[in-house]
Amino acid sequence: MAAADLALASRALDAADPLSRFVERVRRPDQDLIYMDGNSLGAPSNVVLDAIGARADEWRRRLVGGWANWIELPATVGDRLGEVTLGAARGQVVISDSTTVNLYKLATAALDARPDRRAVVVDPGEFPSDRYVLDGLVERRGLERRASVDAETALLLRSHVDFRTGELRDMAGETAEAHAHGALTLWDTSHSVGVVDVRLDAACADLAVGCTYKYLGAGPGAPAFLYVRRDLADDLRNPIQGWFGQRDQFMMGPQYQPVDGVERFLTGTPNVLDLAAIEAAVGLVADAGIAAVRAKSVALTAHAVAAADSELAPLGFELATPREADRRGGHVALRHPDAWRVCRALLEHEAVVPDFREPDILRLGMPPLTTTFMDVSEAIVRTRRVVENGRHLGYDRERSRVT
Repeated sequence: MAAADLALASRALDAADPLSRFVERVRRPDQDLIYMDGNSLGAPSNVVLDAIGARADEWRRRLVGGWANWIELPATVGDRLGEVTLGAARGQVVISDSTTVNLYKLATAALDARPDRRAVVVDPGEFPSDRYVLDGLVERRGLERRASVDAETALLLRSHVDFRTGELRDMAGETAEAHAHGALTLWDTSHSVGVVDVRLDAACADLAVGCTYKYLGAGPGAPAFLYVRRDLADDLRNPIQGWFGQRDQFMMGPQYQPVDGVERFLTGTPNVLDLAAIEAAVGLVADAGIAAVRAKSVALTAHAVAAADSELAPLGFELATPREADRRGGHVALRHPDAWRVCRALLEHEAVVPDFREPDILRLGMPPLTTTFMDVSEAIVRTRRVVENGRHLGYDRERSRVT
């Protein structure tokens, strides 16, 4: 496909996009910039930035008196997040800590609930932080790592969307298989929340965690969330017994007595400014509708795949993401032996921001509420230009710390 034809097709798709009004709410630092790393850190929407400012003003005006409004936010914002993006009924999601800390809490609770079982299942290609947490628990408890679920499996840990390739896993199917063997499941939804219709309740998932700063765009380091299926919550114990999970927390009692339900997995004082950002970000998804968000995501990734086939395959790029729409998350991964140097050249010469993952993957992330079809095609065309002109060859193969 010629670049002019690709641009024409992109403009037609943008003109027909029912979610185009959301893209206009993003403050771009440079109109020429093509931001394709929303799967790592979402771009800020005006609504989210304004919400942070409004909450900061409330803090200025009310000082400590603001806690009368803020104390329930981890649960109320969690409920909204669950209903809008996770397919989770109220009373099962709270905002708390980071994804890694939440994963540790839930994995520990799950293993405590299956003390007679000796194995866990976690893929060696799983997201590193998730693997590190499980590795530590396995080593301390003398457990075994296994490749598949069996009668001795206590816990299956899985990412809903693979962080490298963008492959979307069959949550319902894998959960059913784990349950058939009596194992619990823990899903990391960090790369699916806000871009995939997750449906935790429908999948009968036991436990889940995820972040809010990728497709939701709640800001760098915004707190994570955790999900505990309603009928499991009171049988599980939070290994980090913080005062926000305590019954009658302001009684300051001498012994820890966890509250009922998912709120027992809260720990310390919540970040109120970030909760304002998360609440606003979820509101944007609610306004758009998760079904429409998912539909645009499928269309964006399909557009990227077609453009890459036409423009980049002849230059040695290979698609690492599944071609089937129902097996794709929200980003497209392209393999190339010089992917790291291509990434650097795009950043410094073409005003394109993708990212790189070892050993040879260039990732293009496309949050539907902040990405246009023209963004996608222009990123592909500029990538072709970089490689055709050999600009990437001027960069050292040594990686920087942040990729």
